[in-house]
Amino acid sequence: MKKFTIAVSLAAVAGALLTSGCSNNPAAEAPKSSENASSVVAPNPPIETTKDDKVAALLPKSIRDKGEIKAAGNIPYPPYTMYDTDSKPTGFDYDLSQALGQKLGIPVSFNQQAFSTIIPSLLSKKFDVILSAMNDTPERQKTLNFVDYTHGGFIILVKSGNPDGVKALLDVCGKTVSVQKATVQGDLLRGLETKCKEKGKEGVQVLELPTDLDAQTALRAGKSQAYVVDAPVAEYVVKTAGDGKAFELVRDSEFPAGYLPVFSGMGNLNTDPEFTEALRAAFQALLDDGTYKKILDRYSLTSYAVTSAAVNQGK
Repeated sequence: MKKFTIAVSLAAVAGALLTSGCSNNPAAEAPKSSENASSVVAPNPPIETTKDDKVAALLPKSIRDKGEIKAAGNIPYPPYTMYDTDSKPTGFDYDLSQALGQKLGIPVSFNQQAFSTIIPSLLSKKFDVILSAMNDTPERQKTLNFVDYTHGGFIILVKSGNPDGVKALLDVCGKTVSVQKATVQGDLLRGLETKCKEKGKEGVQVLELPTDLDAQTALRAGKSQAYVVDAPVAEYVVKTAGDGKAFELVRDSEFPAGYLPVFSGMGNLNTDPEFTEALRAAFQALLDDGTYKKILDRYSLTSYAVTSAAVNQGK
């Protein structure tokens, strides 16, 4: 019964996924590295693949005539998007964009765009595709087609040693939890108030901060007792912040894949299904030739892999 009632609480806030995303940092400049999860890393050599002529032939004439695909991503959101020490973009989304370009035989530029305006940037024709760890939701599918590339939920992080004894979702009742502003995690936590009161505890005090790195800093500084973030990001944070000694994951046995598992993927305007199919076919080719796995391995995202290139799996 416990699992069912908590699941009901999660379902009550799942609608927030329709309008919220993973990131909302408008900063356009490379951030300075800190003791938090590294958002500035050493340059990585490109993961090479080869052009697939049959896949390349699927590109719409409008894209071929431009001579490039313009991708939009919100930086930083490690390990999906980061800067290297030369202030150039890197990360899972960047590497995937470059591999897609190689498979399609066309250059792909990767451009910083604030997450809050990333969909409007496509509607205004500024960019062609979003690669920014964006959740695939039915509401977003009204505007975008998604080719999904990872699947995972949200995870709680605590200080190393777990001094406050947080072992499950409802253990954050009565505690302060830091999250990035304008993300679904805040809605998830606020939606627990009724269940918290049933346990005789206060609701969660949600500390919303401008960036994910700020949410990490709040936990490190003792301004929060936990912080909640996408599972793939959480894995990266635990491995890199403070040389892997700053934080630890709360592994909830009732939700091994994290809370509210969702698909994330690349999105293009749904008025251009021809381009969607070209992206889907290119991504499938990257799965088939092992390039996708190499990119996942580079950023420790293998646990969140998809097994085929599919469109609009978000429900």
